[in-house]
Order: sequence, then C-alpha cells, then structure tokens
Amino acid sequence: MLVVEDISEIAGRFENSPPQEIVSWAVGTFNKDIAFACSFGLEDLCIVDMIVKAGPETNIFYLDTSLLFKETHELIAKLEDRYGIKFECVKTECTLEQQANQHGDDLWTVNPDLCCNIRKVAPLKKKLSTLKAWMTGIRRDQTPERASAKTVEQDKKFGLVKINPIVKWTSGDTKDYIMKHGIPYNPLHDQGYPSIGCQPCTFPVKPGEDPRSGRWKGFAKKECGLHK
Repeated sequence: MLVVEDISEIAGRFENSPPQEIVSWAVGTFNKDIAFACSFGLEDLCIVDMIVKAGPETNIFYLDTSLLFKETHELIAKLEDRYGIKFECVKTECTLEQQANQHGDDLWTVNPDLCCNIRKVAPLKKKLSTLKAWMTGIRRDQTPERASAKTVEQDKKFGLVKINPIVKWTSGDTKDYIMKHGIPYNPLHDQGYPSIGCQPCTFPVKPGEDPRSGRWKGFAKKECGLHK
C-alpha cells in the first residue's frame, strides 16, 4: 500500500501528465483493487473511454439512487453496448418507500444532505471499503471544494487512495475529448444541464450561471458529500 510520502511524490510527478498516462498507471498499479465511480457526466465519459483502452477489465460502478433521469439510464445502455462492458450498479439498502416512512416524503426537499448521505454516501462508503483506490472525474474548476484536489491523493474520508486523472482539465477540454472520440453523452447537456444528478434535485441553468447552480436549488449546497 502506498504511504502518504509516496502519494505526494506521485502527485507531483503526474501534475503535468496527460490523463491517459495517469489512468494507465492507476489500473496497472492497483489492478482489481481499484474502481472508477462514474456519474456519466462529460468528465466521467472521458475517463470511461480511457479506462476501456488502458484496462478494460477495470471495475466501473455507478450509484443508482432510484432517482436518476431516464436519459441517464438510456446513456448507460448505449455505453455498455459501445464498449462491450457492464457497469456495476451500487444502490443503498434503503428503498424510497422506507426512506419516506422514516423521514417523510420527498426528503430531498427538506434535508438534501441526509438524502444524499442515505442514497449516495453510505453505499459509496460500503463499496470503497472493498478497494485500495478509486478514480473520479472531478476537476479543480468545478467548485471551491475541489480547487485543491491533486492528481493522486490520500482520501482521508474513505481511507484509500483517490486518483483524479482530469483534475486540471476545463469543461472545454472534456467537450473536445467527447467530440474527438465520438462518445455518446446525455442529451440533457444540450438542454441547459451542465451538471446532472438526481432528477428531483437537478435543474437547467442559464448561460453565464455557475454550472453547479442547477443542483439543489434553494439550498447552500454544491456537493453531495462524496468529495469533501
């Protein structure tokens, strides 16, 4: 297992490396002990493409909150057909009916942090407990909380190594990669949805607005809790 000093040195070494090189190192170093958490945004689609080319046996999973857009499920099917892979579906043990019985209907309208914790953070924590490393598609320019993210870092919250191959990319970089490689993407991106999560908590944004402002409208919330 890598120690903190190793991680810091590796992060520095990869700071200016192409994402493909970081992905290749990650899948080659951790093999079956690494997985990619995919939310099927433009950033994640780029990494899916890189992983399939570098290590097609690498586990790619997604968190199914039972509240995803139908367009997201349709995209998953298209990607599985394109790449000949199967994404692992990770779900909470708490059904929407159980959640409503315990916390009231439409918890996301009252306490979105608790809803995210039940439907995203808890199942992610369980999944990551079986691994030594995970990859994400976060970028530094997405939110202030992500501005200090490294290419490789110690994830103190979940207790494993976290690898962020495209952390230095811009939104334009991801779009260019998608177009260059002809990767199918969620049509909602062309309808004013730069960031797509659960259907009840995702709204279109106007040109010039913060791309994350369409998430959890009415709340001072920009993260679901996976990357804090």
